[in-house]
This record gives sequence, structure tokens and C-alpha cells, in this order.
Amino acid sequence: MLGRPSILLSRTGSFRPENLGQNAMAMIGNLCFTIFVLGVLIFTIIAATYQPEDPLFHPSEKITNFLASKSNATFRADDTVVRTGEDFLGANQTAFSTFINLNDVDVPETADAGSVTETNLDCRGKIDDPIDCTDPDVFHLLMRAAIEKFKDIHFYRFGKPVRGLNDSSCHMAWRFRPKEGKTATFYKDYRSFVVSRSENCTLDVVSIGDYHSGGNARKRKRKNKTGFDGTPGKLDEGFEKATPKTEGEPIALPVVGEAVNDSLPVVESESSFGNGKYLIYSGGGDRCKSMSHYLWSFMCALGEAQYLNRTLVMDLSICLSKIYTSSGVDEEGKDFRFYFDFEHLKDSASVLDQVQFWSDWKQWHKKDGLSLHLVEDFRITPMKLSGVQDTLIMRKFGSVELDSYWYRVCEGETESVVQRPWHLVWKSRRLMDIVSAISSRLNWDYDSVHVVRGEKARNREMWPHLAEDTSPEALLSSLQDKIDDGRNLYIATNEPDTSFFDPLKDKYSTHFLHEYKDLWDENSEWYAETAKLNNGNPVEFDGYMRSSVDTEVFFRGKKQVETFNDLTKDCKDGINTCTSSS
Repeated sequence: MLGRPSILLSRTGSFRPENLGQNAMAMIGNLCFTIFVLGVLIFTIIAATYQPEDPLFHPSEKITNFLASKSNATFRADDTVVRTGEDFLGANQTAFSTFINLNDVDVPETADAGSVTETNLDCRGKIDDPIDCTDPDVFHLLMRAAIEKFKDIHFYRFGKPVRGLNDSSCHMAWRFRPKEGKTATFYKDYRSFVVSRSENCTLDVVSIGDYHSGGNARKRKRKNKTGFDGTPGKLDEGFEKATPKTEGEPIALPVVGEAVNDSLPVVESESSFGNGKYLIYSGGGDRCKSMSHYLWSFMCALGEAQYLNRTLVMDLSICLSKIYTSSGVDEEGKDFRFYFDFEHLKDSASVLDQVQFWSDWKQWHKKDGLSLHLVEDFRITPMKLSGVQDTLIMRKFGSVELDSYWYRVCEGETESVVQRPWHLVWKSRRLMDIVSAISSRLNWDYDSVHVVRGEKARNREMWPHLAEDTSPEALLSSLQDKIDDGRNLYIATNEPDTSFFDPLKDKYSTHFLHEYKDLWDENSEWYAETAKLNNGNPVEFDGYMRSSVDTEVFFRGKKQVETFNDLTKDCKDGINTCTSSS
């Protein structure tokens, strides 16, 4: 009993006045630590469950919903012109910084500004003799004339001049980019130069022809070196790519204006075919969907083929969705090469046309004992197929809508393993050459505005202000602080009656896509080349092609004014759908 008070005092001693401050600090510290732990836990939960608005940053099931949506936007350039590999390449300033200046071109001692005097030539009686286009002095004269005339582009390479259509004409080609180019693309032009000779032997450039007027200087298509030896990923030898040196591996860049060789690869021999390993996707519900849906699925197949180190057997005949056709119905029989750069694809990856493949398979598979591995469940991942030794893996898709889409293969755990090789698919260089031709006719010195009207402007419930905000009066008011008076203004629009924009002509020199229809009519190079791909039958310049060209010309304007954000506060996808990017 005598010891109990002392024990009690020792237990309660912590409540003595001199200890209260220390205890309070300890309690506050514990409370703060608890709040910190709870905060970290809450933040972790939010971060794990948050899904951003942009579908491109969604997990694959969100992209599935995005691609399967029934949205019917009226201006096709908004949501139907797909981004391809070249759009993801940055315009590396180091790679494009070295171009040819006027000071880099040698000036002969006998030359004045803009002229050259021939040496060792008695001009008497020889004024009308043919111009020697191979003369180095003539070469320098033409280069200087081109650099002085086309002030809004940078020159990167000149081809040696050749004789033109007559004795006073020379044709010369060059590779260039617009000075304010925003895409990682080179362009090629070849023009006709008229050269005159005076009595004192002085040569002058009298005139320079229009875009692609110097056909004799165009590099001819190389011979068909598209033999397939069964080796996945083999590049054709001799294919000239624009490859600016960057850190790491060189990156191939498009060269718009070069002759296109998109003939189909052929198998060199029976042994080559038998030594190959192939992947083919069959059936499914992707057909006749939007171009963005088609490409998303195709890139999944191409990515799996690369992961498995197999040749992708592809169907070059695609179905164009009715959203792009003038008939308003889905149209079969469109060629992949109408819309995409097949030459770049076949030279950068291992692909075969399925018509050719099945012909060879029928001829040789029994004789050579070639085997087929059938996969009918998209949930069987590429990783599970990596050990398959059969000659052909065929993925067969059913008819159940969502489960029949090719891109389902690349969902789930596959998403982090199989990468879509976007760098392998570029836009058709034939279409991009039309873009280059339009831009060149505007001397690459124009501004552009994108004006969305159509059904969206008529639907005031979803876009209450769009009609008023895109009226001619509103456009003049909106553009006055953005575009200088007198500028060339390219208007990309879905407004069918372009006279609607006539009031803008008082301040700007307006231009529209239909003004350049000679670039795809029956007398054009595009018309002739696409007809060859189509067994001699003419190819319609369809809605997707129009939207693609219209959008790409818009993107090459020096100043670009968008409908949403710049002209109206309405949301691109309708009321209450605005995000930070629309």
C-alpha cells in the first residue's frame, strides 16, 4: 500500500503542467502525419481513376467507344481526315537549317547581276544557237534566278539542268521547303527556264514556268525493284529518302513531287515464299467505317506483324465509307494507294498484297507443306503467338460488332507491348503533290481560315452562335486583327456556295479548293496515274480526298485561323462539350 501512491504519481506525471507543451506538439505531429497519409491515398486514387477528355490519351477501351461512336460532324476535316506518320515528325530545326543561299552560288567573273556572259564564243551569227544547259555558268544562272524569284522557300538541293522543249529552254529541278514550314516534309519542283542570248554573249533568264513545268528534269521512276525474298523488313536497295541527320538513327522524310513507284511487291521464287512467315487478318466489322477507324485497326495489324517478325498480308482494296462519297452509300473497290503512300510502306516494312499471296499459296502450300495457324479469338495475344512456327497465322474475326474490330487485338496487356508503327504510313504523295501545287501557285505566301458551316450552323441547339459568328460581316470583324489587308487568304470550308464569302474580297484575295480543279481533272497527272492503278478506269476525286487536300493547304498557311476558338465560342462538338483543346 505504501508503494501505490508513488506508482500513481509516476503514471500521471505526464499530465503535469511542465509536460503539456511537449504532449501537444506530439499530438499535432501525429495529426499532421495522418492528414498527409490520407492526402497521398486520395491523390493516388484520383490519379488511378482519372481519364482525360482527349480520346488519344484514353486507355484502349475508351478509344473503342470513341471510334464506335455515331457522331456525324458535318465538316469532314474536323474528324475524318486522319493524322499519319509525317504529322508526328517535328520540323527539326537543326536538320533543316542548312539550305542554299544566294551567296552560296558561284558568280563567274564575266557575270553581272542576273546574267552570265559566255566565254570563248564568237556570238556573231550565233545568237540563235541552242543554249548549252549543261554549262556550269548556265547552271549557276538558273540557280540564282530561282532563289531570287521564290523568296518564301528554302532550297536544299538543285539538280543539273537539262535541255527543255526548245533551243532556248532549260529544265531544272530542286528540293525545297517553305521558309515557315511547320511539317517535316521536303518538296520537289521542276520548272522550265527560258534563256536569251544577246549580241555580246550575255545570257539572261527571261521567264520561269509554272509548277512542274520542267518535266525533262523530273527524276524518272526507278525500275521495279520490288522483289520479295521472304525476309521481313527488307528495304529496296537504291531507294532515295530524305534523311536529315539527327541524334540516333536517321529519320526518313517524305519528298513530295518525286515520281511515285507504288507497284505491288512480287515473290521472287517458290523458295522465297516458303521461307517467309506471314500474318493475315480476315473478316471483321471494320469495313466501310471511317478512315480513322480503318487506320486505327490497320495499324494494329501492322504492329502485330512487326512484333512477330512476320510479313503482313494486306488487302489493298478498301471500302470507302458513305460519309465521304458523293453517292451517299459505301463504295467498295477503292485502292489503298489512292489515300496512302504505299511506296514508303513497302520499302519500310514487309507487306504483300493478299491477291498475290493467295495465288502463290494455292500454288505452293501443298507441295511445300506450308502450314496455317488459325486464331478466332481476339483475346489470344500476340505474345502467345510468338512461338508459332506455322508459315501463316490467320486471325479470323466474326460478325459481333465490337468484338469483330481488328484493333481489339491491341487492347489490354498487348497495348504496352505492341506499338502501332505510325512512321510507316504517310499520306498519298499524289494528293500531297496537289497540296504543293496549290501552295506554289500562291507562292507559299498566304494565310488561311477554316470556316465550319453546313449542318452545324443550322443546328442552333448544339451550336447557338456558329451561324452568326461565321457570317461574312462577323468574319471581317474577326479577321481584321489577325490577317493583314490585301493578303492571299485561303478559305477551307464546307460552305458549298463560295459566293457567300464575296464580301471578304474587298479586303483579301480569297481562294478556294474548287479553283484548282485542273489539278485532278481528266487532263491532270493525278487523273492519269490513279487511272493506271484502277485498271484504266477513272478515279473520282472523292470527299475524303477533297477534305484531305483542303485541310493540308489550310495547315500550310503562314497564319491559320480556326473556326472554334478563333471565330466562335461555340464548342466544336456541341454545347457544353468544350475542353481546353477545342
